[in-house]
Amino acid sequence: MKFLKLTVGNHQIMHGFDQDNKEIIETVSVENPITKLIAIDRIQSISEKFILTTYADRLIYWEYEERFEDVISRLDKLELAILIK
Repeated sequence: MKFLKLTVGNHQIMHGFDQDNKEIIETVSVENPITKLIAIDRIQSISEKFILTTYADRLIYWEYEERFEDVISRLDKLELAILIK
């Protein structure tokens, strides 16, 4: 299994949908970011501020501290990113 090491902090957990089909979201604020190893196969998408991952029956939007370009470069070196140039 391959992992991506990131410094993550605040995050939002999507637990599913309510009876009106609205997302049930839990917002988690942390004082200090932590270093986390995220399994590559759990990554759904990466933006300049967030990495979206799966966890059991949930989705988690993590804020990360690294530069977007550095994260993509690391994935590209592992041949895990498809970059259109």
